[in-house]
Amino acid sequence: MNNRTIPTEIERFDLSARVQHVIMFTTFLLLSFTGWGLKYAYQDPSSAWISFWGGAKMAGLIHRVAGITMLLDFIYHQFYLINQYRKGGMRPTLIPMPKDVVDAFHNFMFFFGLRKERPYFGKFNYMQKFDYWAVYWGMFIIGASGFFLAFPVTVSTLFPMWSIQWIWDVVIAMHSDEALLAIVFILIFHFYNEHLRSEVFPMNWMWLTGKMSIDQLKHHHPAEYDHLFGDKSGKKQ
Repeated sequence: MNNRTIPTEIERFDLSARVQHVIMFTTFLLLSFTGWGLKYAYQDPSSAWISFWGGAKMAGLIHRVAGITMLLDFIYHQFYLINQYRKGGMRPTLIPMPKDVVDAFHNFMFFFGLRKERPYFGKFNYMQKFDYWAVYWGMFIIGASGFFLAFPVTVSTLFPMWSIQWIWDVVIAMHSDEALLAIVFILIFHFYNEHLRSEVFPMNWMWLTGKMSIDQLKHHHPAEYDHLFGDKSGKKQ
């Protein structure tokens, strides 16, 4: 057994990761507010909402700046991951594994009373991994289509002439519908799992402090707790 003194809390996210998260959700909110207003800029009540941002032109400018900032934040995150891995401060805990499928099945069984114990979750469970990797999908769809819409003249040269009449309808649908999906996903899935659960309501302060109590770690991520403070013999691994 590991006889080291167990602290009362542990840092899950360092300062850099927390700043990246703040930039990500701030730009996401700006993009959501201005984007939805721009889509229905001349329909009530969106016309009043777009006026709040200084009109369609100003809202469009804010939307583009927020989009570019989010993209830069996303790119920086990739270098952050590489640097963390290079320093040896990162394990492949966010990579989806077959165990996540088993954990999801066991979790549903637990919810329905068909299993007495919760799954043996590691540092990140299957829901958190899905939440994380959804950003990559969203950045590809929304980011690419947003770039096309921001520079239509330049981008038009990339498309064959026979597609020009319908390609922009596809791009607009990709950008708008994927944005709606992202908004609904964040409001329902992310906000509930991370902030609205009864044990952390009305907010999980980890996004500011980066820290989780040892009791929460042991309850929600027992495999990670055992990796850090428990039996190193590999039990339950």
